[in-house]
Amino acid sequence: MYTFLVTLLFIATVGLIVVVLLQSGKSAGLSGAISGGAEQLFGKQKARGIDGVLHRLTIIFGVAFMIITFLLGYIV
Repeated sequence: MYTFLVTLLFIATVGLIVVVLLQSGKSAGLSGAISGGAEQLFGKQKARGIDGVLHRLTIIFGVAFMIITFLLGYIV
């Protein structure tokens, strides 16, 4: 059980790192400085694409990381 949880923790850790690095910043590049208030108007379109998927994956990997870490701490 311990080896299985450590393997899952490793997968969740690598997945979390990769997903966070793939995300773009909130004001990526010059377009964030120029658009200003227009980002609120067009910001909802962005959530439907790859950024929305990466955001959901970040939450999933983060929760999995926390749960597996607590389980390992309880077992050990």
